[in-house]
Amino acid sequence: MGTSVPTAPDGAANLADVLPSCLVALGAADDAWLRDHGLEARIALRTARSAVVVLVDGLGANALAARSGHARFLTATKKRLRSGFPTTTAAALTTLATGRSPGTHGVVGYSGWNPDESRVMNLLSGWDDEVPAGWLRSGTVFTAASALGVDPVVVAPGRYRSSGMTANVLGGARFVSADTVPARIDAALDATATGQQLVYLYIPELDSIGHKHGWQSDRWTAALELVDGELARLAARIGPDVGVLVTADHGVLDVPPESNLAMDPALLTDVVGVAGDPRCRQLTVAPGTDVPALVEAFRTALGKRAVVASRDEAVAAGWFGAVAPEVLPRIGDVLLVARGSWAFNDDRAVPAGTDPGRMIGQHGAMTDDELLVPLRLAGAFA
Repeated sequence: MGTSVPTAPDGAANLADVLPSCLVALGAADDAWLRDHGLEARIALRTARSAVVVLVDGLGANALAARSGHARFLTATKKRLRSGFPTTTAAALTTLATGRSPGTHGVVGYSGWNPDESRVMNLLSGWDDEVPAGWLRSGTVFTAASALGVDPVVVAPGRYRSSGMTANVLGGARFVSADTVPARIDAALDATATGQQLVYLYIPELDSIGHKHGWQSDRWTAALELVDGELARLAARIGPDVGVLVTADHGVLDVPPESNLAMDPALLTDVVGVAGDPRCRQLTVAPGTDVPALVEAFRTALGKRAVVASRDEAVAAGWFGAVAPEVLPRIGDVLLVARGSWAFNDDRAVPAGTDPGRMIGQHGAMTDDELLVPLRLAGAFA
């Protein structure tokens, strides 16, 4: 194929570095331990007794900068991290929790192809009834932390306590329920009062509002103000020997109605599975399909609205990191990665005249709006 695809940056610090870097800062891990476990810790952090890692779902660095007047604490510094590809919660949270890339841990998107059962599975909410045992290929950093004598704690809304994703992707950590942002801040303060802890504090509210109303909405800005104020409170009240690291799993951009495109059904004739987000489609095709020809057909149809790549091209470009042989067939044969504010939908099952219910705020692709996330250090890490 004559068209090249963008390559993933090599050696850039990303979400996989966060928890290993915290263990180094706590004195629980060193370079030898990192090498033995195949992990990297490329975020330089000051020494601390305990650490609180706050993940604000959907808080992109670019959107945050655009609303800096509403988030004085979060924008006090300009540090950033890269999320990873695809920029979607299931893949990114698993990267954070395992310290490994999607090609290694096996969660390759919001949804993915199960080659053993020849079907698409939801990899965000499907862990209770869709995802088979053993799908996650990597142990969590929380389990490793416990073996090192560090108490791993997850602070999140109570509705996640018994979920399959929590049991797998956050496995090894003690779960503390707190249903509001202020309650989560209080729980993190309580958890780090004594001893040595690695606390993961999850804030999903911004992402939910962004999907429904967009990040440019007044509701999103109001939620950002609340989160910023509560994180400032955490930084002010945390013990002097406790480090705080705030980041996000991915960014977001608003997709206008005219940019939500329905994929051409004629191009989906040989497609047996449509996985991923509308901004990062992974298409699995029937055996015998001419994949290079289908890639070229999508490139012609979508033009500059998308980067279209075969699985081989995407893997060679390092999009998923190093890809294990058993993970390879989980990735679509053809990938459609949106440029600009486009999104690609499969409307074949939508009845004529029915509102397909598009989201406003979306993510999944590799624009800076989606890839760049904040890195705010406070407490002992400041």
